[in-house]
Amino acid sequence: MDVNMGNVLGLIFANMHDMTVGDLTKNRTMGSIMFGGRYRLIDFPLSNMVNSGITEVGVITKSNYQSLLDHLGSAREWDLARKKGGLYILPPFGNVESKLYRGRIEALYGAISFIKNSMSSYVVLSDCDIITNMDFKPIIEQHVESGADITVVAHTGPYSSEDIKQSTILNADNTGTVRSVIIQPDISGTCTMSLNIFVMSKQFLIDMVADAIARGNVSFETDILQAKCDQLNIKVYEYDRYFSKISSVSSYFKANQDLLDHEKASQLYLPKRSIYTKVSDNAPVKYDLDSKVTNSLIADGCIIEGEVENSVLFRGVKVGKGAKVKNCVLMQGTVVGMNSEINYLITDKNVNIGDNHILTSAPTYPMYIGKGASV
Repeated sequence: MDVNMGNVLGLIFANMHDMTVGDLTKNRTMGSIMFGGRYRLIDFPLSNMVNSGITEVGVITKSNYQSLLDHLGSAREWDLARKKGGLYILPPFGNVESKLYRGRIEALYGAISFIKNSMSSYVVLSDCDIITNMDFKPIIEQHVESGADITVVAHTGPYSSEDIKQSTILNADNTGTVRSVIIQPDISGTCTMSLNIFVMSKQFLIDMVADAIARGNVSFETDILQAKCDQLNIKVYEYDRYFSKISSVSSYFKANQDLLDHEKASQLYLPKRSIYTKVSDNAPVKYDLDSKVTNSLIADGCIIEGEVENSVLFRGVKVGKGAKVKNCVLMQGTVVGMNSEINYLITDKNVNIGDNHILTSAPTYPMYIGKGASV
């Protein structure tokens, strides 16, 4: 079945998992978290929608979204600066009856006027916690062919308790129909984990939200997927490509480190399906004659005078003479002083590490230094 992707509305939740990475979202939404040297987390679901042919996208926000507005701008980089369709920022209090939302249902209710006014027939809901390069077209096609009320994108595989306790676990039969749902269980092992990407018809979404609000329900996962899985036709779309799920600071660190693995990076950055982001016209990286860089990702605008190994450096990072940076993720504007040594460290924007300092932590729980701090 050939589906017209121009008939699909995309909805992205920018704040839905802020509490899982509280340190990183203290001053920003989850969608604004920097990743991979030059991107923000929202770039991945937004680029996936655009590459799939979706030309109307709404971004549902809640709080701390100033940096998100600055990043998205006119949406020209994603080819969404359009007269018809395009990108829409949907702040809270979208209608007179809505309030600061407590769950996905109330978030959708705040944007219900926008959804009703869309000419689309189907809706894709996505959060910002999954980093992957996904084509939504086969998901929409399966949804239409199966006649499902809701299609949930999920992956079956072995997971640690840290991954599962922040996730929704699905139990499906051999036809892909969901028979039961477990919310954030304290277990580990092989299971089918929701990637927080859902497909449904626009009319089903409108009716579902109206019914849930009338009953005082706020959680899509608990009050719809779990409570009504025996009443609704909920199908699983099994996703088998590379992805990273950001559910903690350590998983954020690991996802950045994955980019240093050529095989994983090649599955994320595809030649014909680019990940788009805000363009920043910085100078190329400047390498000192005595500098040494091994297996690292260095963004433009950096100045490298010391040693960098197994690290991801964002735009404008400076590594001083004699400094050694190993297994680190250094965000924009970080300065590492002369003769300092840092290992397993995450720095937020504009962090200053003085001269002759040694900072190190464990690979399983890297140290985090907040925005604008000086050490």
